[in-house]
Amino acid sequence: MNDPSPNPLAEDLDDILSHTRDLWEELRDQRIFITGGTGFFGCWLLESFAWANDKLHLNAEALVLTRNYESFLKKAPHLATHPAVKFHIGDVRDFEFPEGHFPFVIHAATEASAKLNIENPLLMWDTIIEGTSHTLEFSRHAGTKKFLLTSSGAVYGKQPPEMTHIPEEYKSAPDPTDPNSAYGEGKRAAEMLCTMYAKMYGIQTKIARCFAFVGPYLPLDIHYAIGNFIRDGLQGGPVQIKGDGTPYRSYLYAADLAIWLWTILFRGEPCRSYNVGSDRDVTIKQLADIVANIFEPARTIEIHKKPIAGQAPERYVPSIQRVSDMLNLAVHADLKDAIERTKEWHKQGHQYE
Repeated sequence: MNDPSPNPLAEDLDDILSHTRDLWEELRDQRIFITGGTGFFGCWLLESFAWANDKLHLNAEALVLTRNYESFLKKAPHLATHPAVKFHIGDVRDFEFPEGHFPFVIHAATEASAKLNIENPLLMWDTIIEGTSHTLEFSRHAGTKKFLLTSSGAVYGKQPPEMTHIPEEYKSAPDPTDPNSAYGEGKRAAEMLCTMYAKMYGIQTKIARCFAFVGPYLPLDIHYAIGNFIRDGLQGGPVQIKGDGTPYRSYLYAADLAIWLWTILFRGEPCRSYNVGSDRDVTIKQLADIVANIFEPARTIEIHKKPIAGQAPERYVPSIQRVSDMLNLAVHADLKDAIERTKEWHKQGHQYE
């Protein structure tokens, strides 16, 4: 790249590097294989990898599995053409194994689509199970030492309303008789596959149970409420709450997400699950208020449904005690600031040459 423009995420990337600097030496002169490298998680992993590689002169290489390189080239040309980032074309369920040694693998490829989960749960299930199995089998052949699975808080099933923050020790699960549980049950099975490969082949598999996030690269047009609210605000409002606004959620900023995922990959205990998300809960109505008020003038809010009398609000909020105690991880970004940064990134455009 000749005379590149400043990276619009430079402040965030410097922050990620400052919290992960002592981790990267393990990747010096090494290769890492990443599935799902062109999605929301993947873009932040690649941004932070490329930043650390350049700043610390790691001489490392990331090989990214993708089905459509040309699409990613349009989405993030600076990553698609970065000299330390290469691409391997294929489907996560049956890609041809690239040659060579890959000490590190991050498996982040999943269709985290509520629409797909409802309309084609079999495809959702197959993508998760076959994709995880195939990627683990590749890791066995590639001599992988450390493997990170991005799982989901959906493995817990419905959070009891009296439980404010759900811990990793909670043993409930999705309803296996409900086809809409395909995503959560698939992630549970993927975690089991990881533990079996760890036991049988000695791969240090780590599990990140991911909750909800906000930040640049977040799609604004799918089922994420926070993305939809930002989209509504960018379009002039009103901010539309499709439900009654009472459920509780929490949102971790993408820069913190990257810090946590790299830390879990390098420092997490094998076969250990870690909740990844913020423990600072807000109602959907409170979230809409925050989004509406970062715009000038403030956007109006429309709530489509009324609360049901006597019904406890739903919750989807993790306990992060384990990552705090074991890995010294914390929530750094304020939610309002995280939303503001996401808004500005989408408002101004993010591609640069």
